[in-house]
Amino acid sequence: MPSRSDRFKATAIKAARKAKQAALVAMREAERLLKEASQRAATEVRRQQLKLRLKRMAGVLKAAGKAAVVAGVAAGTAAAQRELKRRKPIRRLRS
Repeated sequence: MPSRSDRFKATAIKAARKAKQAALVAMREAERLLKEASQRAATEVRRQQLKLRLKRMAGVLKAAGKAAVVAGVAAGTAAAQRELKRRKPIRRLRS
């Protein structure tokens, strides 16, 4: 029959093994949660960066649209001026 100290040692070893097993399970769970949290954080960062890019692109597109309108107006006025100049009779110098 095992002595009292042997039983105590065996019980301590069993408890240590169970604690080690529980620690390994907790570590795996913590790693899984950390991975998921980092993915979510990366997704949030990507989403914020995408919003900023879209805002910048909106500004660029607004400026390009305004420039296109201004260019269209300028082309229209230039064409109108050319038409007006063509309609005037050409004065020839009399010699």
